[in-house]
Amino acid sequence: MPVNILAQVFDQGLSSIPLGWTAVKVAPFFALLYLLKWFFNGAVNKSERNMHSKVVMVTGGTAGIGAEVVKQLATRGAQIVLLVQQPLTDPFFVDYIEDLRTQTGNELITAEHVDLTSLHSIRLFATKWVDNAPPRRLDMVILCANTMTPAGGKPTMTEDGLESSWGLNYVANFHLLSILSPALRAQPPDRDVRIIFGTCAAYVGGQLPDFDAKSSTAKSKKERAQTEFRPSNVYATSKLALMTFAVAFQKHLSTYARPDKKPMNARVIMVDPGWTRTPGMRRFLTFGSLWGLALYLFTWPVWWLVLKSGDQGAQTFLYAAMEAQWGRGDGGYFLKECRKVSWSRKEIDDEVLQKQLWESSSKTIEILEKEGAKKRASEKKEKEKAEGKSTAKESNSEATQRKAK
Repeated sequence: MPVNILAQVFDQGLSSIPLGWTAVKVAPFFALLYLLKWFFNGAVNKSERNMHSKVVMVTGGTAGIGAEVVKQLATRGAQIVLLVQQPLTDPFFVDYIEDLRTQTGNELITAEHVDLTSLHSIRLFATKWVDNAPPRRLDMVILCANTMTPAGGKPTMTEDGLESSWGLNYVANFHLLSILSPALRAQPPDRDVRIIFGTCAAYVGGQLPDFDAKSSTAKSKKERAQTEFRPSNVYATSKLALMTFAVAFQKHLSTYARPDKKPMNARVIMVDPGWTRTPGMRRFLTFGSLWGLALYLFTWPVWWLVLKSGDQGAQTFLYAAMEAQWGRGDGGYFLKECRKVSWSRKEIDDEVLQKQLWESSSKTIEILEKEGAKKRASEKKEKEKAEGKSTAKESNSEATQRKAK
């Protein structure tokens, strides 16, 4: 058929073909659209790796980029451990896991209940994972969990009193890895262990807290925190802090002296997936409002063009997980569009800032966990007291009825 059409064009001219000139006129437009879409889709992972028997722990693995990463790794045979906030008995979540197992042909997809907005929940899970003899296998930790307060939105707090973006994007990851560190360092020397941090180009606009601020300054500690963690800048700050911690965590792993005298085999990799049409990005673009959602739907062709799909956003994560060269060397790599790049903020390399951030985070978590423990003990005591009163009332009621008889 195409040969006949071309023959007719050469023999009788383009006008002999219905809508021939129209097709020629619009062809450049569609060619340009195709090239723009190809450009904005970004690089594609071309590396492969045998993932069978590999144990991969994933946060944020049920939506957006994380869900695509999980699907691709599970398809390649990896054993997936999802850290999820919802109850494991939730029927919708059970169906999700079953569907995922069917789609990937992999039955080794499990989940653990971990509320990343709760320091206590993180500690319960991580200590249970570490407290195992021999150490449980752990080949990879992929940190995709992420949240962002829309522009103009009201800041929300975690149950420990942390601003939600700061608490989930940074503090939760710091707390989780700090406790899991022994499990990562205890892996056999021939095992390729990777810790993959999901970050974002927004880190460039972040501003780390002032660690040298004294309590005698004009603003109170609480007021300083509110200034430093405004919705307009807290997301960028959380990503800058996460990358600074990632570099420090690599040093923490590398300086560990293994009992077998072998070199450390755990490597940190930071990944910027690029701008992607994730639920979080949609919430940001819609300002978390209905009128914003209507505007987003109206302008959806633009976002379809300039933003990656979840599958395209997952490509650099897959590259970080499967490319052989990232399983060698000193670690602390930063990847974007399936290639190694350099970060543009000098604070990330500052060892003094790394130490201050680590110590400040540890101290904050220690204080908040103590407060949380006191609160839980008080609530337990109140509950027991209430149950005791209820039991006493029931006993008095039964005694009164017996007397009446």
